[in-house]
Amino acid sequence: MSAAIEVRRHPGGCGAEVLGVDLRDLDDATMAAIRAAYAEHGVIFFRDQKLSEDDHIAFAKRWGEIDVNKFFPHIEGYREIAKVSKEKAQTTNIGGGWHTDHSYDEIPAMGSILVARVLPAKGGDTLFANMYAAYDALDDETKAEIADLKAVHSNAHVFGSKAYYSNPERTEFARDEAVSQAVHPVVITHPLSGRKSLYVNPGFVLRFDGQSREESQTLLYKLFAHAMKPEFTSRFQWRPGSIAFWDNRASWHFALNDYQGEERLMHRITVAGCALN
Repeated sequence: MSAAIEVRRHPGGCGAEVLGVDLRDLDDATMAAIRAAYAEHGVIFFRDQKLSEDDHIAFAKRWGEIDVNKFFPHIEGYREIAKVSKEKAQTTNIGGGWHTDHSYDEIPAMGSILVARVLPAKGGDTLFANMYAAYDALDDETKAEIADLKAVHSNAHVFGSKAYYSNPERTEFARDEAVSQAVHPVVITHPLSGRKSLYVNPGFVLRFDGQSREESQTLLYKLFAHAMKPEFTSRFQWRPGSIAFWDNRASWHFALNDYQGEERLMHRITVAGCALN
């Protein structure tokens, strides 16, 4: 159905809330308006939605092919939906620390659609950072220094057999045959918006291509620290019915771990992307 949607910039430096829309019932004009908001803001948020698992999948397919996650358990009966959970007894969480999903793949994922299912009474917010703004704010000298650089991305240290997620409580993550490494430009031209975006992240980038980790460290850490500045970040507070849809090519995210002794369950679908340049 046609809707007069409102796109309201989220407080802080990243993202926008899309209001006045039911994601179960979208006509082409409304989808076009949502696509434009997504391309401009890097992450969009929805409130008071009532998506079933089938609705979640249907909305994701409006954007492209679903990228089935190799490491997360899937929701029973829905292999397209990854289960992102923290049980009451857990002390660590998945997604803690700044990162960009799937940057370690040769063809990185476009974005992820995260639906809140079970939330703690307090806490469990997600931070987002705007990589358009981070790039734009770099000084000219740094822009010139990184213009032709490429970075090596890997997930072996996160999902491999010697990484955290290989511990006995999470044996489903220990899959060395599924770990991967890829090389991508440090500065990309976003395929939807045409804007320049900083495409390195602390979670998966090891070094610059053609340099050692030691040689890469000073500049990489400078870029990471720059992108974490408060003026580029926002904090999203989850409520029942909330959805966040972030663009991995234009944003970082960080799931806060401040709700010990409580459960948090999210359903995530990742949408496949394209080669970056």
